[in-house]
Amino acid sequence: MVTRFLWQGMTRNLRLFVLLVLAVGILVPLSNLLLPADSAFRMPSWAVQLVGKYLCYASLALAVDLVWGFCGILTLGHAAFFALGGYCMGMYLMRQIGTRGVYGNPLLPDFMVFLNYKELPWFWHGFDSFWFAAPMIVLVPSVLALALGWFAFRSRVTGVYLSIITQAMTFALLLAFFRNDMGLGGNNGMTDFKDILGYSVQSDTTRAVLCFASALALAIFLVISAAIVGSRFGKALTAVRDAESRMRFLGYRVERYKLFVFVLSAAMAGIAGALYVPQVGIINPSEFSPGNSIEAVLWVAVGGRGTLIGPVIGAFIVNFGKTWLTGALPEVWLFALGALFIVVTLLLPKGVVGLWNQFMNRSRERRARAAA
Repeated sequence: MVTRFLWQGMTRNLRLFVLLVLAVGILVPLSNLLLPADSAFRMPSWAVQLVGKYLCYASLALAVDLVWGFCGILTLGHAAFFALGGYCMGMYLMRQIGTRGVYGNPLLPDFMVFLNYKELPWFWHGFDSFWFAAPMIVLVPSVLALALGWFAFRSRVTGVYLSIITQAMTFALLLAFFRNDMGLGGNNGMTDFKDILGYSVQSDTTRAVLCFASALALAIFLVISAAIVGSRFGKALTAVRDAESRMRFLGYRVERYKLFVFVLSAAMAGIAGALYVPQVGIINPSEFSPGNSIEAVLWVAVGGRGTLIGPVIGAFIVNFGKTWLTGALPEVWLFALGALFIVVTLLLPKGVVGLWNQFMNRSRERRARAAA
């Protein structure tokens, strides 16, 4: 029954796309581990790590699209959920360092020793176990989203006002996490990770597994999102997006629909952030930057809002361009990002996927006319 529910919302194209995501998650790491160093088809270790990062960004973009594209909630704060999931993973990784830190303290991370902490803060207890950290990765972002959404949606805050509230939330967290007395590393954050589940985070095998885990998480998120969007609940959700007042008039509890999808997307973003941290080797307050949330919205807009494939494609396109431009012409990137936003808004309102669908529809029409 569960399998049928998950499968029924997927179109043929989406099923093929999920298989493509899984193929990338399998073939990219295997090419690094199995092929000889002089092979033209071998992916270097840095490229495997980069693909893993892009897959995490794609999961974040999908989470944003779920609330913006299908529910009409323009969120400018999803970087906060991404960063909270990352911090939960970072706390677990810091507890795994033990006596291998610079100061050799078996209990306190190095930054706490440097800041003269006498004991481990209460909220760090339990993070020495992965089986405690794993549910926290989902729970912490979800609880924040539940609290924010409960008050905002019950108060019927919508539109630009809700966008400002979500942006204010992530900026407030940015300022809070910069403080050294928060016990989370201050402006330097957490780094110098050693192990995850007993395996070195620096080894090629671990990076390969993390890349595959990122692809698997994205594939699962695509399946779950498709099942929700394709169900009767999803139809009501898009109706809330298009005509919220009419849905209220018909007796629907609109705030419940919004709250469910908002919390689900926050959990997805938290998992993406947790997979991101061991691959990049650091987590700091800059991840809360409102600019990161705005950039995630741009990924969705470039790929195609209201589609499931579009955000993934948009995340890869924009981040590949960012990687290339910041290496070749670093001073140009911000101007290119602004220009991209203007071009998408004016010329590609439905994104890359919308442009492709338009091209395919016209091709079918021409073939139909030719056959007639």
